[in-house]
Amino acid sequence: MVHSAPPQPRSSGVLIHPTALPGSPVCGTFGEPSRRWINLLADHNIGVWQMLPLAPPDTTGSPYSSPSCFALNPWFLDAEDLRRDGFISQEACNTLPGADAPAGSVDHLDFDLAQRRSSALADALLEAWPQQSQSSRDAFETWCSSQDWLDDHARFSVLHAQHQGPWWSWPGELARHNSSALNSWSEDHPDDLLRIKLLQWHLDRQWQAIRELARDRGVLLFGDLPFYVSADSADVWSHRNLFTIKENGELTTQSGVPPDYFSETGQLWGSPVYRWGRHRLTRFRWWRKRIARQRELADLLRLDHFRALAAYWAVPGGDKTAENGRWQPSPGNSLLSKLRHDGGGFLPLIAEDLGVITPDVEALRDGFQLPGMKVLQFAFDGLADNPYLPENIEGRRWVVYTGTHDNPTTLGWWRALDQDSRNRINARVRGDVEAPAWHLFDMAFATPAELVVAPLQDLLHLDDAARFNTPGTSNGNWSWRQPSFDGDLEGALKGYGERGSVWGRSRDGASALLRSTR
Repeated sequence: MVHSAPPQPRSSGVLIHPTALPGSPVCGTFGEPSRRWINLLADHNIGVWQMLPLAPPDTTGSPYSSPSCFALNPWFLDAEDLRRDGFISQEACNTLPGADAPAGSVDHLDFDLAQRRSSALADALLEAWPQQSQSSRDAFETWCSSQDWLDDHARFSVLHAQHQGPWWSWPGELARHNSSALNSWSEDHPDDLLRIKLLQWHLDRQWQAIRELARDRGVLLFGDLPFYVSADSADVWSHRNLFTIKENGELTTQSGVPPDYFSETGQLWGSPVYRWGRHRLTRFRWWRKRIARQRELADLLRLDHFRALAAYWAVPGGDKTAENGRWQPSPGNSLLSKLRHDGGGFLPLIAEDLGVITPDVEALRDGFQLPGMKVLQFAFDGLADNPYLPENIEGRRWVVYTGTHDNPTTLGWWRALDQDSRNRINARVRGDVEAPAWHLFDMAFATPAELVVAPLQDLLHLDDAARFNTPGTSNGNWSWRQPSFDGDLEGALKGYGERGSVWGRSRDGASALLRSTR
């Protein structure tokens, strides 16, 4: 008798950005809120925490248009842990903006308050620094010397605050990133630069403690990597030759996607695209450093807009719509080969391959054996060959979602769904749908996919008042928070973990998922 190998365990995960974690007065942090969250996942047999980019956000709160690809968002710094570890005083902790705000029942993030709080924390860290131990000073210096992005990030942050405008509006030699001018300027601003570096060191220190806890509890940290970089960023300012941007900030070519069924003029994103020839000449040094940094922060990475590694839509810099762009080839194969080599054969990427995906994109994804994404909210248009239908999800190399951070909540989606689509789903579940997300969870769990991820809003059966982002809009996004670690939250996680276990998806599957990307 031939015995087949036992099935490998699979895993389930939850999508929530750290800003939305409860248990802190202003913004979710890398302290007790993250520790409690990881322990809750592990306690309920859930193996993956997916989040959005951990980088500082832009002025709208979006972490996908950051002033730095390498830095961490200062809003995440936990004041109570800093006080406990002796880096700020109790008095400083008590007088922070938002210190008197309740830790629970806050259902939206106040960006301005979060910014003022992190700025006050930076001031407190700088003030207390002369009293810190030699071991702390040594640890700080060692970390700073290992982060070759840090000087440029600190300089960019301070200069941006001084000049209140994008880097191309700064005085000439500083805008041009002239080394002599920057060194001379830096000598006049030691405390301002130290302040930024202290913020980043403590953020990194706190997050590495969270990573250690997650490893101990068997929970994978699943991060997110935007494809393009904001024009007004430390990265573009310090490596302008790698991007299609002029010295005066004008774009020669900009990013976007072509017209389609959803938009007659396409989508214009307005960030520079890559000068891929220059990247090739450096053997993709900047990209490789970028991925290496992200691997310090997460176990897995979702690569947003993966299709641009096969070909990208290049729009003339002065255009106001994306209509006149052209497809240009990308060196995705060469880049991914280098990244896989850097990882010793390990390429921990998930391809964001949603939308209209061409055969060259599928060939690149499959050639490197990267998992792709399936979103069940896209499945029920009545077409039998819809690739998002559960029965059309073949093989294990997929991550299946009810929806993502860019989608309505599943309850909001259901309420807006046409009656024909509702009837098709009712027929599938052999009854009336009352909690649509939970029916989609069961459909997802029944697929052979390696990982199922649920947005927390879907676990809690929330409507679109809890939607995290609506693409193409600039107001009201990125601010939703779960108010508290209450019984409803624990009950939802317990039910989700139990459902996943019935389908053979458990925390044990997280390590198998990581091995499958080798």
